[in-house]
Amino acid sequence: MIPFWKKTDKHSKPQSAQKRKQNTKPAVPRTAQQSIPMQRMFEDGTCRVKPNYYTRTIQYQDINYQLAQQEDKTAIFEEWCGFLNFFDSSIKFELSFVNMATDSTEFEKSIRIPYQKDGFDDVRAEYSQMLRQQLAKGNNGLTKTKFITFGVEGESMAQVKPRLDHIQNDLLNNFHRLGVQAKPLNGVQRLKLMHDMFNMDGASKFHFDWKDLVKSGLSVKDAIAPTAFAFKNSRTFQMGGIFCAVSFLSITASDISDQLLKDFLDMDSSQIVTMHIQSVDQNRAIKTVKRTITELDRSTIEEQKKAIRSGYDIDILPSDLKTYGRDAKALLKELQSQNERMFLVTFLVLNTGRTE
Repeated sequence: MIPFWKKTDKHSKPQSAQKRKQNTKPAVPRTAQQSIPMQRMFEDGTCRVKPNYYTRTIQYQDINYQLAQQEDKTAIFEEWCGFLNFFDSSIKFELSFVNMATDSTEFEKSIRIPYQKDGFDDVRAEYSQMLRQQLAKGNNGLTKTKFITFGVEGESMAQVKPRLDHIQNDLLNNFHRLGVQAKPLNGVQRLKLMHDMFNMDGASKFHFDWKDLVKSGLSVKDAIAPTAFAFKNSRTFQMGGIFCAVSFLSITASDISDQLLKDFLDMDSSQIVTMHIQSVDQNRAIKTVKRTITELDRSTIEEQKKAIRSGYDIDILPSDLKTYGRDAKALLKELQSQNERMFLVTFLVLNTGRTE
């Protein structure tokens, strides 16, 4: 049996209040709308994801990091470290990198230079044509956008709104110090982004107006949901007319190249890369690292005992033990004396295709 969650229409009968009360366990989603993990979108761009948890999204532009001189790269990296250290353990955030096929109509609008009837319209037309050709060549028909979504917990919208405003302003200022253009998304813009991600097959266009909600009896989910979700197996699923697969990246290396993310984003296909990041409370982080160092020391002693029994030098230890021990002690020092933070990161890559 294949779970196939279809998009419902406004004529579907709502569940009675009595039946809702009887269902004490979390309900399994039965429609495409129910499978979207959000409850309400506000006009200012605040989204209530679940009870007592609210988020906002900021779109930001690229920075010429790869082309910068080494000293400039170091300065950018230090600013980025300061940017990340802004997030304490009460703020969850997610970096999203969205590569999607270009909507030719919207693409045309974004680069069109309006005529002004001043004798230079032929130059504007030629320049617009050049932009269309160059952008199409450079992105292989893909539009690449970047977002940061942050969320805090609170009992109500009125309670969390001042804090969300404060965090948003601080983030915009941090982006400005990095030399990056950034803007917050309002409710309609966030809904359009969700619609485009859920309907990557291009089968439907985004049409939405807050005034239509009351008259139509529909919810915001009806405007963004795909025609259906189909989960055939544990590896792939179908979203509307395209097939999708999600992979996660498990990083065990103590150091990685700054090219890592760029290599993913340079792939010529529609994909979404997300980094879900949670800052760990400082005391908890220090205890965790200390516990890890204790375990490594215990493993070192066991290896030395084996060495004595086998009759070889006790200083010959597995390279992993030495590397992890050195890195753990360096991390502990940074946490204790340099005001660094520990982050838990989930790195996901969504790949899509017209066929399985």
